[in-house]
Amino acid sequence: MSLIMGLQHCFCMVGGLITPPLVVFKFSVCGFAEGFCPELVQYAVSASLITSGVCTIINIVKVTIPFSEKFFGRKLYIGSGVLSVMGTSFTFLPIFEIAIAQMKIDGIDGRVAYGKMLGTSMVCCLLELFLSLIPPARLRRLFPPIVTSITVMLIGIALTGAGMKYWGGGVVCADMGWKTHSQIVSQDITFPPPFPTCTNGETSLNYGSAPYIGLGFSVLVFLVFIELFGSVFMKNCNVIFALLFGYMIASLTDFEGESYVDTSSIKDADPITFLWVETFPLGFYGPAVIPLLIASIVVTIETIGDISAVYEASELDTMSEEFDESIQGGLTADGINSILAGLFTSMPNTTYSENNGVVALTKCASRRAGYACGIWLILLGIFGKIAGVITSIPDCVLGGMIIFLFANVLVSGIALTKNVDLDSRRNRFIMAFSMALGVGVTVWPYAFLDRRASPYTAPFWECGDCSDAMKGLRNGLSIFLSTGYCVGSVAAMMLHGILPSDVELAYAEDDDNQKDDLVLTENNEKDESDKVESKGDNDFDKKSSGEYDAKEMAMIEDA
Repeated sequence: MSLIMGLQHCFCMVGGLITPPLVVFKFSVCGFAEGFCPELVQYAVSASLITSGVCTIINIVKVTIPFSEKFFGRKLYIGSGVLSVMGTSFTFLPIFEIAIAQMKIDGIDGRVAYGKMLGTSMVCCLLELFLSLIPPARLRRLFPPIVTSITVMLIGIALTGAGMKYWGGGVVCADMGWKTHSQIVSQDITFPPPFPTCTNGETSLNYGSAPYIGLGFSVLVFLVFIELFGSVFMKNCNVIFALLFGYMIASLTDFEGESYVDTSSIKDADPITFLWVETFPLGFYGPAVIPLLIASIVVTIETIGDISAVYEASELDTMSEEFDESIQGGLTADGINSILAGLFTSMPNTTYSENNGVVALTKCASRRAGYACGIWLILLGIFGKIAGVITSIPDCVLGGMIIFLFANVLVSGIALTKNVDLDSRRNRFIMAFSMALGVGVTVWPYAFLDRRASPYTAPFWECGDCSDAMKGLRNGLSIFLSTGYCVGSVAAMMLHGILPSDVELAYAEDDDNQKDDLVLTENNEKDESDKVESKGDNDFDKKSSGEYDAKEMAMIEDA
C-alpha cells in the first residue's frame, strides 16, 4: 500500500518537478545556437528526479542535531518528520534564466554560467539555515501574509507569461517574433540566428502557428475532461496525464508529413544514468546575489505554509510544540537540501504544496508513503530512457501543461490573500503599489533588461563600453529590476515596515476629532460666558439709565 501511495505522490509532483531543469537547460544553458543539446537536458531531468527523491527522504526523516540543546538552549532538528515532499523550486527559475542569459552575453559558456549559479545559490541558501533558527511565530511577523501573497502572485504571473512562450512554439522564437514584422519582411533583410521559426520535432513554423497552438490546447482540454470525469487518483495526477495525452496526440499527427516528435532523444538516451555523469564547475556570480537572497526568503515562507498545510490535512495540532519542531526541522532541511542539490548538479529544492491535496483526499499521511515517493523518484531518474521520453515532448505540448501549472502558483498567491484584510486602506495601498511595480516589469521588462542578442542596450543604463566592474554592478541591478517578484517583494516589505497600521491611523483621527471637539466646546463655553456677561452688562446699563419699567424692576428685584 505504501508503494502505491508513494507512486501517486510521485506522479502528482513529477510534472512540475521536471519543468525547471527542462526550461533552464534547453533554453538558457544551451539554446538555439547549440541545438538545445538534448543529451544535457536529459541528464538535467534525471539529476532533478534523483535529487528530489533524496531530499524528500531527508525531509521526512526527523533527526536531532547533536549538541544543539547545549549551544542553542533547545533541541534542533533536520527534517519535518511529516509527509512533506521536496522538488526543484520554481522560485529560483526566473533568476537562473536571466542570470545565465546575462553571463552568456558576456562570453561565458552556458555550462560554466550554470555552475556559477549553482555555487551562488548554495551560498545564498545559508540564509534559510539562519532563518530556521528564528521561532516560527516571529518569522510570520517578519513576513506577514500581505508580503508573502504579493510575492507568490508575482512569481506565478512571471512564470505564466513564460509558459505562453512555450505554448506558441518555444521561448527563443517567441523573443525573435519581431523579425516577422511586415515592415521588415517587405525590405527583404537577412538576419543571423536565432530565427523566428520554432522547431518542434521535424517541423519548423513561426511562433503562434495554429498547429502548435492546437497541440498545446489539447493538454488544456484533457485537463478539463479529467476534472469532469476523472477519478480522484486521476485528478491528483492531472498534470502528468494531460501531458501524456498531448504527447500522444503529437505522436499520432504530423504537419505535411513532418512529425512533431523527434524520437532520436529516446534512442540515444542511456538505459541507466546517475548523478555526476555531467559536471559543472562551481563558481560565484555577484550580480545574482540579491535576487537569490530574496528567493531564499520566499521559499522560507513557502515551506512554513506547506508544512502547516500538511499538518492541517493530516488533522494534527498546529498549536503544539511538535508543530514548531516540524517547522524548524523543515526549514533546516530545506536549506541543507538546497545546498546538497547544488552538489548534486541540480537547482535548489524546496517543499511541494501539490502533494498536500493528495494527503487531504486520500487521508493517508504515513511517512512510509513519503519514503516510497522518494524511492520512486530516484528510480525514475536512474532509468535514462524516461528522461529521453520527457525531452522528446514538443515545446508547444509542454507549454500547454506548464501554463496551467504556473497559473497554479498564481492561484496559490491569491489564496494567501484570504489572510489579508483587503478592506484595510493600508493593505490595499501596499498591494497596489507593490503589484504595480512587480506586474509592470514582468509584463514589459525591457526598460531594464537587454533584449535577446542585444547586450548592454537596455535604455535605463546603456553600458557597452563600461568597465568589467561597472558591467557587474549594472547586471546585478538589471536582474533585480527586471525580476518582478524581487521588486514587488522588496517594495511590500519596505511599505509594511514604514506605513502605520490602520489602528494607529484611527487613533490619530480620533485624537484629531477629540481636539476639534474640545476646541469647539471651549468656543461654545466662551460664547455662552460672553452672552451672560453681555446680558449682565445690558441689565446694569438699563437699570442705571432707568429704561426698565416698574414691572421689569419688580421682577429683577425678586430675582
